[in-house]
Amino acid sequence: MNLLIAEDDPFHRTFLKNAVATAMPECEQIFEASDGQTALDLVAGEKIDGIIMDMQMPNTSGVTAASVIWRKHAAMRILFWSNYADEAYVRGISRIVPNEAVYGYLLKTASEQRLELALRGVFQEDQCIIDREIRGVQQRSENIHEGLSDAEFEVLMDIALGMTDKAIAARRSISTRGVQSRLKHLYEKLGIDQTPVDGKVGPAFNSRTRAVAVAFSRGLLNVEGLALGEEHLKAWLDKHIL
Repeated sequence: MNLLIAEDDPFHRTFLKNAVATAMPECEQIFEASDGQTALDLVAGEKIDGIIMDMQMPNTSGVTAASVIWRKHAAMRILFWSNYADEAYVRGISRIVPNEAVYGYLLKTASEQRLELALRGVFQEDQCIIDREIRGVQQRSENIHEGLSDAEFEVLMDIALGMTDKAIAARRSISTRGVQSRLKHLYEKLGIDQTPVDGKVGPAFNSRTRAVAVAFSRGLLNVEGLALGEEHLKAWLDKHIL
């Protein structure tokens, strides 16, 4: 088995390399990449069976690199190793994982023993290994009362990308009234206050921009997720703009 370690920090790359040597002594070759683009190049040019992927790297993020890799190699095993448990990252991964993929999501605060168990689980035993804290975020996001539904998260991403109600309706194949209904539920869950300040000023906030600001402050959106969303939007626009 050949593994790729994609991590921009040299110290962490060495740490991961040692963990692989301990947990999987039968691993034949370990490739290293310090950014997402190098990881993509190595996957394209070498025989790689699995990847340990940092999420935040220069040039191309780990999430974007994983999305590109999975589009071409849906069965590629990837263990995400990250500092971040924000919902934006958790949802970002959940939205790109192919049904047939075995993957893991482990926080960098995990013990060496936990890391070694995750390495064997993902790359040798066909197990999806998800950190307990990450699993908790997933469960909260799936709870209709605590988290955003997929439809609400989609409309949040759409307004963050600057789309109009009509454009969102066309993209999501719903009516503009349906878009407005989703926005209403989104605003309610994010606690967007639309109460007028007074008769002259009106509401203190623009609801759309306030929703995006609150979403960033709560970790529901991040730069990497928006970059991936921009890529998907561009693909849709290329098909639908005359």
